[in-house]
Amino acid sequence: MTKGILYIVPTPIGNLEDMTHRAVRVLSEVSLILAEDTRTSGVLLKHFSIQNKLAAYHLHNEHKVVETFCARLLSGDSIALISDAGTPAISDPGFLLVREAVAKGIEVICLPGATAFVPALVASGFPSDRFVYEGFLPLKKGRQTRLKELAEETRTIVLYESPHRIEKALLQMMEFFGEDRRVVLVREISKMFEEKRRGSLRELYESVKANAPKGEIVLVIEGK
Repeated sequence: MTKGILYIVPTPIGNLEDMTHRAVRVLSEVSLILAEDTRTSGVLLKHFSIQNKLAAYHLHNEHKVVETFCARLLSGDSIALISDAGTPAISDPGFLLVREAVAKGIEVICLPGATAFVPALVASGFPSDRFVYEGFLPLKKGRQTRLKELAEETRTIVLYESPHRIEKALLQMMEFFGEDRRVVLVREISKMFEEKRRGSLRELYESVKANAPKGEIVLVIEGK
């Protein structure tokens, strides 16, 4: 029996024009689409006139359902995995399913497409030939240890941060990195209110304190 294919399909992080023709075709042709939030993805699919079956796949159920979906792939069904926005498995669910599919000899194809950290890194003006992507820092346990390690990192550092925690995060970074380390804050990438703030950690902290940013935030920090 021919096994199905697991497709990892990036979806727009803001501007719907970032959806690729290939992504639309794959989502239309597979047997099933796994979505982080079926309501959010339902709006996207409707916009592109994609009529297909949706099932939930998220952090709270992935350990329970991964074997079920792998069984379908082994039986010949092809499945596409999408997240609410961007590329699945990049600070989003997906790694567990990909790992299990690979272990079972199922072909995994990841389409190129939207993700937040690459545009932020390239537009930062910091070296992008070598960089380290950290995603979200630990919220409590291990956070200070990680910041201490990153303070010595010579490559450009890319982080995601919540608008509710950004002020505190910059304050912590000043403690470990020093106030003069250069940083670029990019928010709402590809959306109407996309914004870049550049300066030292101290300058960015004062800026955020005076005018709190909203939306998804990427921090690009100069290496040591």
